[in-house]
Amino acid sequence: MTAASSWAAALAEWAIPEEILAQAETSPWGHPVRRFADRADAAVTAPSGRSFEAARDALTTGGAGGVLDVGAGAGAASLPLAPWATELVAVDRSADMLAAYAQRAAGLGVRARTVEGLWPQVAQEAGAQDLVVCHHVVYDVADIGPFVAALTGSARRRVVVELPVQHPMSWLAPLWLRFHGLVRPERPTSPDFVAVLEEAGVTGLRVEGWERPEPADDDPLDERAALVTRRLCLPAARIPEVAALLPEVTQSGFRLVETVSWSGTGGA
Repeated sequence: MTAASSWAAALAEWAIPEEILAQAETSPWGHPVRRFADRADAAVTAPSGRSFEAARDALTTGGAGGVLDVGAGAGAASLPLAPWATELVAVDRSADMLAAYAQRAAGLGVRARTVEGLWPQVAQEAGAQDLVVCHHVVYDVADIGPFVAALTGSARRRVVVELPVQHPMSWLAPLWLRFHGLVRPERPTSPDFVAVLEEAGVTGLRVEGWERPEPADDDPLDERAALVTRRLCLPAARIPEVAALLPEVTQSGFRLVETVSWSGTGGA
């Protein structure tokens, strides 16, 4: 089995069983735009972390350049790079996320363009840039080979990817077991992603593990519980029950992540 097919098979194990999905009152998918906007604002106010440093270094060593943000959300990965960027291009499948991104880019006075759609289908429309950043997206991508190839081919200098060491929904495993008797998978992990890159033959590969501080969640407990209840495909009537269990599974103040970067071929 190839590294790419192993990645796809491991991700397939995360699918919610049909009998559980059928019980959901609302879709368990999707992300609140406000949360992503808050993270983007915090990242712009106080840029930090190895992913930011690796991206900034790629711009400062080669001179100011364009930045392409794949799975941009509201801009936490790329908006902090505005002082060194000649142009920002944001790709996301959510029009609401892109609207939040465009609003913030305008406030920073940086030229920005948004592209709505899925990567790599919109890679040609997005075009090549000096730097490509992609944060906390790859665990949503089963067909990882073409995804990575398009990242590499769209970067003239460097690609910088940030991902958690473990699947971002791993912290909910005790609740899946509690409410559905469902054991969640342990893979894929960040080493599996690195194996995909090595198999693809990327050059200049660098992997740096570090602890990313997680901001305190100031949302009321009932709001956080409502989101988790939806993620678990449970009815709204069980929000109080989920709220009572949240303190036991809430993540610590740090998340183990990896910054994975490699050379682009977009100028070749």
